[in-house]
Amino acid sequence: MSMSKTKYVFVTGGVASSLGKGIISASLAKLLQARGYSVTIQKLDPYLNIDPGTLNPYEHGECYVTDDGAETDLDLGHYERFLNTPTSQDNNVTTGRIYQSVINKERRGEFLGKTVQIIPHITNEIKERVRRLGNTGKYDVVITEIGGTIGDIESLPYVESMRQMLWEEGRDNAMNIHLTLIPYLATTGELKTKPTQHSVKQLMQSGVQPDVLVCRSQYKLPQEVKDKLALFCNVRKEAVIESLDADTIYDVPNLMRSEKLDEVVMNHFHMDHKAEPEMTVWNKFVYNFKNPKNEIEIGLIGKYVELHDSYKSITEAFIHAGATHETKVKIRWIHSGGLEEENVERKLGGLDGILVAPGFGERGIDGKIEAVRYARENKIPFFGICLGMQMAVIEFGRNVLGWPTAHTTEIDETTSCPVINIMEDQKEVTDKGGTMRLGAWDCELKEGSKSYEVYGAKNISERHRHRYEFNNDYLKDFEKNGMIATGKNPDTGLVEIVEIPTHPYFVAVQFHPEYKSTVLNPHPLFVGFVKASLVHSKY
Repeated sequence: MSMSKTKYVFVTGGVASSLGKGIISASLAKLLQARGYSVTIQKLDPYLNIDPGTLNPYEHGECYVTDDGAETDLDLGHYERFLNTPTSQDNNVTTGRIYQSVINKERRGEFLGKTVQIIPHITNEIKERVRRLGNTGKYDVVITEIGGTIGDIESLPYVESMRQMLWEEGRDNAMNIHLTLIPYLATTGELKTKPTQHSVKQLMQSGVQPDVLVCRSQYKLPQEVKDKLALFCNVRKEAVIESLDADTIYDVPNLMRSEKLDEVVMNHFHMDHKAEPEMTVWNKFVYNFKNPKNEIEIGLIGKYVELHDSYKSITEAFIHAGATHETKVKIRWIHSGGLEEENVERKLGGLDGILVAPGFGERGIDGKIEAVRYARENKIPFFGICLGMQMAVIEFGRNVLGWPTAHTTEIDETTSCPVINIMEDQKEVTDKGGTMRLGAWDCELKEGSKSYEVYGAKNISERHRHRYEFNNDYLKDFEKNGMIATGKNPDTGLVEIVEIPTHPYFVAVQFHPEYKSTVLNPHPLFVGFVKASLVHSKY
């Protein structure tokens, strides 16, 4: 099912941040996709960083990476997990990137000596980035989520660009969905609509009349509340959509379907919606997730565990893999900075599996190494990702090969045993932003390995985000003593996966498999790890 002209949906938020614009956007996209339309989602982020690649995870949560090497907002992970289609550089735009592009054009003389201004130059650049997706001819609908809330100074150029596009494209081809909060005052027992009215008023002062209101609430909205919102916000009654707090984000598409959000959007665009959304596989996943037959506990060893969004893709990948095995995966969050030999049994005892997570820098390194040792010696299923793989290599070098100085040059540049070393093409790199080994790279698996078994294929492609690698000068010693390189890049020989075949399940990877796990395609390595942990739990 396709249309002659791409439709544009802009999603804005008001009253409060973190209401779930990304989940509403992804849920609408899922419903339209389930009806046979081609949909993509874009995030406009109002910060001045070029991308989140240099941001501390405590600042912005996880940095998500696409196949083409874009370091992006974590919302793109939600988009991919819901739609099961890859995003790209074009799906995440920051204010920093917009201004950088405009200033570069000015330096090249492309504006022919004119004064460069927010309007029209910045707004034109923003509109070009939105239309870039629509002009590919691949999408019937482009959904653009504008970060922040209405009234934020930094979001004003995006709101003005939206206003212009709503007028330029015409209301039959562009629309606004405004997400707001309906707070409940326990003292009076009332749901209050005034914050939403003020938010819509602020939006209208920017020249935008919302077409749909999505109202977050803890309690159901009585019809009189919906009618009041419709009347005072100039929105059709059927376009006031209730969005109740959900048990899981994966319930939201069905909740939005019950509120007929997809139908309201399709009616606005005069789209054919004879076909009902095909949600059979999705709903089977949701059922398995909410009705597990088993439960396991996985220890997630990380440096940023206070903010769970720092590992968002990992926790979602566990949900996908757990549902595959009808198993609830309970996460025990363990800060690597507080992990040492004296307390490792107390903190890791009773776990069914141990995952050592990605990260950068010296803090918490020793704790990660201790966690690897505990998993290896106690035959607990182990999974290491990126830095987690590097810690597995260091631990093996120190405690099995007997090399006490085994280390990574990221932490100790003068180590006499650099089992992990900076990549050759990274040695002259000084800029930090967007300069790592990023995006999808090929990997060839060794037949008979655990990785080969779970993937069911010899050649795979996975996403990367790192500067340091296994030092192949030491590979023979490692393999002779029981740690095998079971995955390598076919062109460079870079070790991508290491395993210990004598261990029930010890797999560590240099890439980030969590980025490619989706509802419809749970990642094989997570599926294999959950299966091994489930077996271990039954001992």
